[in-house]
Amino acid sequence: MTVSDDERLARAMLSYLAEPGDGLLGRLVAHTGPLGALEVVRSGRPPAGLVGRERDERRLAERLAGWQVRLPTADPEADLFVCERLGGRMICPGDPEWPTQLDDLGHKTPYALWLRGPGDLRYGCLRSVAVVGARAATDYGKRVSSELAAELTDRGWTVVSGGALGIDAAAHRGALAADGPTVAVLASGIDVAYPPRNEVLLAEIAQRALLISEWPPGTTPTRLRFLVRNRVIAALTRATVVVEADLRSGSLNTAKYARQMNRPVLAVPGPVTSLMSRGCHKWLRENLATCAATAAEIIESAGRIGADLAPEQRGPILPRDHLDPESLLVLDAVPGRTGAGPAQIAVAAGIDINTARSRLSLLSAAGFVERCEQGWRLPRKRKQKEAS
Repeated sequence: MTVSDDERLARAMLSYLAEPGDGLLGRLVAHTGPLGALEVVRSGRPPAGLVGRERDERRLAERLAGWQVRLPTADPEADLFVCERLGGRMICPGDPEWPTQLDDLGHKTPYALWLRGPGDLRYGCLRSVAVVGARAATDYGKRVSSELAAELTDRGWTVVSGGALGIDAAAHRGALAADGPTVAVLASGIDVAYPPRNEVLLAEIAQRALLISEWPPGTTPTRLRFLVRNRVIAALTRATVVVEADLRSGSLNTAKYARQMNRPVLAVPGPVTSLMSRGCHKWLRENLATCAATAAEIIESAGRIGADLAPEQRGPILPRDHLDPESLLVLDAVPGRTGAGPAQIAVAAGIDINTARSRLSLLSAAGFVERCEQGWRLPRKRKQKEAS
């Protein structure tokens, strides 16, 4: 589907007039198209049958009045010009770069997205993971976030986060350090560096990866805009990983959006004494999230069923692991200091004397036991090794 210039201009204007995630405007766009929706805003007359209940009609009237307040200052041509001067672009549903998984947001699908950077959004998000967490992150959380992001990008996955302080910044830096793709979803315009402390980081992402926003250039962030943009982070990605989060962390808001869209949610456990991990532990305890300790485990949840399985984690394999049950009984019955005869060992192991003798011979040949004056004992080197 080709997006006409008029439709692109209408979507640019709608992204200025209305806050993203407004379900009523989403329904209006779905009902009349972006050009029709813009005409409704200008006229203040909603089409018949858009909403059925009186309460919804009142809400729509209030929304129309609010959108009309911004009409005199709307200048979509200027917004598109500024975006182009920044080396950016605006994409709409129907464009080749538009990620179709955003359609899972239904009527809360973005009207348009403003992009800045060389990355391809649609291609990059085919295999993508959201790594989010607390702004007031601990050193542990930032280290885990950075290492997970670096390993994910090494394995061909794009790391998506919100460009904020703490876990978000660590995830972006980890991906960039591994020379991998990353996407920062902003709550401001693509030309507004927020938080200011991340100005250098965001500039590097714009140069090497991708910044995206639902708001036109020049838009400043608000508290609600951070919460609204979280749904885009969840919708763009195959899974959401929460590295650190307190009980009321905004990153859990991203996780809730992911669950609503039936996307996997994973949480990284932290120290039980850490306030910044209380939200993660609560979600794990209530089976709302899966425990994530490695990038391989994350990929197993986010990847193709049966094709991206994480290797089973095991402890070291010891030589005695290969012994049969009777040999293990005999080995456990052999003393470590003073020796014992086959009869004593048989009684201690609870087996007959002939079986004890045959197993002792096999264990001796394999170096598990040695002869001494009193009979059989564990080798001294083996004893010292096990003691250490």
